This record gives sequence, structure tokens and C-alpha cells, in this order.
Amino acid sequence: MTSEVQLPTPDITHEYWMMYFNGLVMAPGSGARVVLIFQDGSTLCYTICLHFSSSNNALEYEALINGLHIAIELGATRLYVRDDLELVVDQVMKESSYKSPLMAAYCQEVCKLEGKF
Repeated sequence: MTSEVQLPTPDITHEYWMMYFNGLVMAPGSGARVVLIFQDGSTLCYTICLHFSSSNNALEYEALINGLHIAIELGATRLYVRDDLELVVDQVMKESSYKSPLMAAYCQEVCKLEGKF
């Protein structure tokens, strides 16, 4: 008879998490940084290496989308999201429009993910 070890999962059903994100330009590529902060103040920091070059706005969207995926995987159900680049936030909040089909696709993906919170 074998037994599996169950890792404890945090009870976060009534807690708000905070997520900060930003895109990064690194040599020789680009990336994204995500910081998740739990209600108790503990943090998780992620750096994501992207294997393609892109505009600053696309990097910000990559950071946001990856951060949302991480938060969902960790079981977050309520999340405050912050970024220092207002354009991406404005586009997601419908306060700004996008000219590029790529930005429209990024924004649509964010809208799909935000429905999970």
C-alpha cells in the first residue's frame, strides 16, 4: 500500500492578493517580472524569460497574463493588480483603445483570465 503526501493548500477564498507586474528588457532578450503578495505580507517573486523580442506594451501584457496564470494556479480568487505602465491598465479597463491587432489579442486574453477572480 502506497500513500501520497498531500501538500497543504492555503485557504485564500476570502483574502485579497496583490500582484505587481512589469515587462523587462534584458540582454539578449526580454522578460517579465511578477510579484504576488499575500494578505499576511508574504511574497512570491517570479522572473519569466521570454524567447522573443517585443515592444514595451507587449512585454507588459506578457507579464500581466503570466502573473494571472500564476495566481490562478496558486488558487487566488481575489486579486488586486498594479502596474507602473498606465497604457496597459487603461486598455484593460477600457479607458484607452489599442491600434494593433496584437494588443487587442492581449487585452482579450486578460479579459478571459480576469473572469476567474
